[in-house]
Amino acid sequence: MNGNPLYHWTALAVSTALLLPIPVAVLAGWTPPWTRERRAGMRLRAYGVLCFYALAPLNGLPRIADASAGTVMACTAAGLGLIAAAAVLFLLAERKDANARSAGQV
Repeated sequence: MNGNPLYHWTALAVSTALLLPIPVAVLAGWTPPWTRERRAGMRLRAYGVLCFYALAPLNGLPRIADASAGTVMACTAAGLGLIAAAAVLFLLAERKDANARSAGQV
């Protein structure tokens, strides 16, 4: 039912390589050069990207473990909650940036 585990391992490795390094670096205090003018909401954006990253293991690991259909569906439903949380975090980050721009703080 869950397909070939190699596909899920590959997706997990690619998402780890692409989605994990920059948000972890931002949370450690680094600011990417291309976002110097939007620094107010960078931590919220980093948490939002980490929500997107958490979606990969949440959906992949039960399939790799060949879990039951109910477990896979429960993890998929929890993944929808992570997407909603990421969207809220991105909107809050944009609002924080807008407030900082209007106050003259960049």
